[in-house]
Amino acid sequence: MKFLPTAIEGAYLLELEPKEDERGYFARTKSREAFLSRKLVSDLSECSISYNRHRGTLRGMHYQTAPYGETKLVTCIGGQIYDTIVDLRKNSGTYMQSCGVELSLEKQRSLYIPSGVAHGFLTLADNSYVHYQIGGDYVPDAARGVRWNDPALNIEWPSNPEVISERDAEFEDYVS
Repeated sequence: MKFLPTAIEGAYLLELEPKEDERGYFARTKSREAFLSRKLVSDLSECSISYNRHRGTLRGMHYQTAPYGETKLVTCIGGQIYDTIVDLRKNSGTYMQSCGVELSLEKQRSLYIPSGVAHGFLTLADNSYVHYQIGGDYVPDAARGVRWNDPALNIEWPSNPEVISERDAEFEDYVS
């Protein structure tokens, strides 16, 4: 797999390098050694999946406060999403900057999101499935979010959401 730096410090777009034959292909999606050699979190101990029925569904922008931050490796395994991250780490060179990428099964790539970076996505197709590998445990009391359209975060979404949970819609603007 190829590790392509994003506009956010420590976040990477991982492109698969499939080995094809008459059956289809085989591709490595995570390598402990490759992650450790780049000083990335390799212990992604939890896995989750989200199913999104409708195009225009927004989930986010989510993160967990220290010391319970979560590292994520996000892959769209069906449908298509626009995945967005915002750096909320005050000591980072990309603090308050955002970055977005399209993910789909066809594009054969994943997004590595370091702890302290908020994450969200907008579905670009009906019946989109998103698989998360997560480093760190979910701690409900540490779960936070910021408003998807907070002007201070300057997130460039491809369109406005049509479906959003009450919780996500009620997040407040980020206060640094």
